Amino acid sequence: MGYDEGNGVGALVLKPLGVRNLEAALAKAEQYRALNEPEEAESICRDILAEDHDHQRALRTLGLALTDMFGREWTRHFAEALEVFGKLTAEYELAYYSGVAWERHAKAQLAHNHVRDAAHAFERALDLFQKAEQVGPKDVPDPVLRWNRCVRVMTSHPEIIRALEAAHPHEFQHGD
Repeated sequence: MGYDEGNGVGALVLKPLGVRNLEAALAKAEQYRALNEPEEAESICRDILAEDHDHQRALRTLGLALTDMFGREWTRHFAEALEVFGKLTAEYELAYYSGVAWERHAKAQLAHNHVRDAAHAFERALDLFQKAEQVGPKDVPDPVLRWNRCVRVMTSHPEIIRALEAAHPHEFQHGD
């Protein structure tokens, strides 16, 4: 019944997915993310990665599920999200999804009025979106769209711009 008597009375153990369809499980994880249930998506992705630790879509989905939780607990999930995205093998995806993590980290910090930290995180996100745009397919708009969203958030919060200028005057010249 899901218990392993060898590990003590009533010790609970996880069951492996085994030969079950990992793609079907991943589709469920993506569905849970769409339903704003990132903890469910996280659990499914961990099951998939226990079977195939390099499964790129599962890594991507797990990292995104972790970033979905930043609004409540960014301090707990941020480092792991970056670590998960760091396992992506495509240079574009590594840069783009790491940028997403930094952007969501910045927004969470801004929501908690940590302006200086948010400014730094937005700056890091912009660097990564710029890199993704340079190394990725030219017909994919995602890095530009994320860049523009970051810039809109930053410019609608003048305290972010002031924090960046105070940190390193005359260096902040992203874009035109």
